[in-house]
Amino acid sequence: MSARSFLDTNILVCADDGDSPEKQKRAIEIILEHRAAGTSVVSLQVLQEYFAITTRKLGTDPGVARRKIEVLAQLDVVAPTLDDLLAAIDLHRDHQVSIWDALIVRAAQRSGCAVLLTEDLQDGRVFEGLKVVNPFR
Repeated sequence: MSARSFLDTNILVCADDGDSPEKQKRAIEIILEHRAAGTSVVSLQVLQEYFAITTRKLGTDPGVARRKIEVLAQLDVVAPTLDDLLAAIDLHRDHQVSIWDALIVRAAQRSGCAVLLTEDLQDGRVFEGLKVVNPFR
């Protein structure tokens, strides 16, 4: 069975992006595999970013994007707290990552994920037991 894994925004967006069919196919496989195994985690930040990107860059109708978020919200959704923000600020300072990436790392850590699936951070990098994996490599 797959390890508990945090799906970053780019995984969800790639699943909707027909301009990159190979990445789209891989992203859909990842989402379906982890959903079936009950090992997928997203955060409110990821869902917000998904809405913004798909409606702005992919031209998705806001009503359609909203319905997709309702489906994605069936995954394990982590809501940030003040403690998460403070921990993310420390990650930002200590590891020189953007605050947005630090919030993703923190959400993945707090939700007990072993893996962070993303294109946005260095493949193979480890943040206190959380391994970054670029699934498109």
